[in-house]
Amino acid sequence: MSRALRIALAQFNATVGDAPGNSGRIIEHIAPAREQGARLLVTPELAISGYPPEDLLFHGGLRKRIEAGLARIADAARGIDVLVGYPEYTDSALFNTAAWLRDGEVIARYRKQRLPNYQVFDEKRYFQAGEAPFTVEIDGVRVAPLICEDVWHADVARGARAARAELVIALNASPFQRGKQPERESNLGARARETGLPFVYVNLVGGQDELVFDGCSFAVDTGGRTVARAPAVAEALLCLDVAEADRGVDIEPDTLAPLPAGEESVWRAIVTGISDYVRKNHFAGVVVGLSGGVDSAVVLALACDALGADRVHAVMMPSRFTSSAS
Repeated sequence: MSRALRIALAQFNATVGDAPGNSGRIIEHIAPAREQGARLLVTPELAISGYPPEDLLFHGGLRKRIEAGLARIADAARGIDVLVGYPEYTDSALFNTAAWLRDGEVIARYRKQRLPNYQVFDEKRYFQAGEAPFTVEIDGVRVAPLICEDVWHADVARGARAARAELVIALNASPFQRGKQPERESNLGARARETGLPFVYVNLVGGQDELVFDGCSFAVDTGGRTVARAPAVAEALLCLDVAEADRGVDIEPDTLAPLPAGEESVWRAIVTGISDYVRKNHFAGVVVGLSGGVDSAVVLALACDALGADRVHAVMMPSRFTSSAS
């Protein structure tokens, strides 16, 4: 198969509310993606604002910084297209949007159609749902963006197919859950088999308050097989080749980063959550009160893994502050 299109997935660690910093991080990925021959760079969901922005969305100052960040990224998008997630403000509503940028301009916008309101998600409080898919042609390939919850609904994927998409790219901010990655890949595999289209899934990575995003961006081919995967709980720039196939296009197999199993996946997620909580809040270090029990020893080990022993100060607590069970 000859290559039709190379795309780059920017799996990076965004900070909620830091629109200038997040925009700068996205721009930093443009040159490396272009140097690797990519014609399209894709970010996770709400990459400019960070996820979840929640009530910060109601502050006019954040809106100005988001719009300025989008303009900066658009201006940097020369010789490569950028598909970036951000909160889109209009006169009457707020949308969870993916903007398609080309040569300094926003050429199209996709608005998330399915807004989750369960577990840690509260998107209906903030956003209005979009109504329709669209496609953008790049190097002869018609691409339809979707956003996170959209790909869990077969009718939304069928809508992308009806819009004459040949490739679907989903922008995501999907938090870590033990055993979640096989579920994600199985779901996207089902969408691929139902529609006959390849799917690409780019996820956020890093800790944000009580949430941890585990990355593991991946792609499935038209047969629903996972053919590429980025590392877990690590920043990465994953390049994928979309090639001509018997019918339309498909994704050529590439590196499958291994998935951490069992307790290792939980440990790495907790370490990431601690590290980013301390870093993003600009704390110098932490103090850990030790009881002498196994539980406090585990907390101490996690803190040292996350921050380094020099930033962890352990204090043995007097017995009157600890239970006999510990």
